[in-house]
Amino acid sequence: MRLLSIAATLLLAGAANAETVKLKPVTVTEWKAVYGTIEARNIVPARARLGGTVTQLSATEGDIVKAGQKIAMVEDEKLGFQIAALDAQIGALRSQLTAAQADLARGEALVERGIVTQQRLDELRSQAGVLQNQITATEAQRSVVIQQQSEGEVDAPADGKVLIVPLTRGAVILAGEPVATIGGGGLFLRLSIPERHASALSQEAEIRINIDGRQIAGKLVKIYPQIENGRVTADVEAGELNTAFVNARVLVQVPVGERQALLVPANAVVTRNGVDFVSVHEDGETVERAVVSSETIGRPDGTYREILTGLAPGDEVVLP
Repeated sequence: MRLLSIAATLLLAGAANAETVKLKPVTVTEWKAVYGTIEARNIVPARARLGGTVTQLSATEGDIVKAGQKIAMVEDEKLGFQIAALDAQIGALRSQLTAAQADLARGEALVERGIVTQQRLDELRSQAGVLQNQITATEAQRSVVIQQQSEGEVDAPADGKVLIVPLTRGAVILAGEPVATIGGGGLFLRLSIPERHASALSQEAEIRINIDGRQIAGKLVKIYPQIENGRVTADVEAGELNTAFVNARVLVQVPVGERQALLVPANAVVTRNGVDFVSVHEDGETVERAVVSSETIGRPDGTYREILTGLAPGDEVVLP
């Protein structure tokens, strides 16, 4: 009996000397779970400058391309025929110019002997000049057609990943149609939040992003003023949005307000038979109270559990 009395005395002394925490309401952030979409910062179509048939197509969805890299070739067969026709015209004009220059040379020799008048010589000189100008104009027209032919090469407009290739080799397209769509400039997260939370949003607010089974931090950098279909659009910057998919949806937690809550250290909550208990120092004794706890909240000074019922402000919680 004496030994039991001593043991009981030691237990009471240990309980009395145990560390306690006095509960008081603290301010916690209210989070709203929404879905966000990972989007490319710049989405640029690679357009064909020339209408015709796609003869080469070296890019497909998912390829990484550099600005200026050739991804397709469009050819218009009519341009080849036009170049051949212009070459024939230039050849004919050059033959006429050769004959006109020969007549001009003879005329210059005959005018000195008085056989040909000066008026006729001027006509021959003018005819040679007209033919030379016609050759120059035709060659310039040929250069324009050659330039059009070279514009059949479709280059990537920016560095990035090929998102969409809407056609195949052999397809016929018009000038200005997109051959591929390039997504570049990095990734960002776009949110669509119910308008009832619009007044609680603020720029530079910290955002929680759940992606690929891990949680990363982001920052709300832009809130768009126009509400569409009852939702507010906002953009989030995050440095670890590396993903193989664009327009992927991820779960995001957005701060939409603050509230008062009772928090106890997570290790102070003991679960037995599905019921949570917290030890409380009351009237010089340590007793256990059944509580209803909520989510686990991480704070800079540790991990806490929110107590919904079973405790009140001012209670002294005994820490293990």
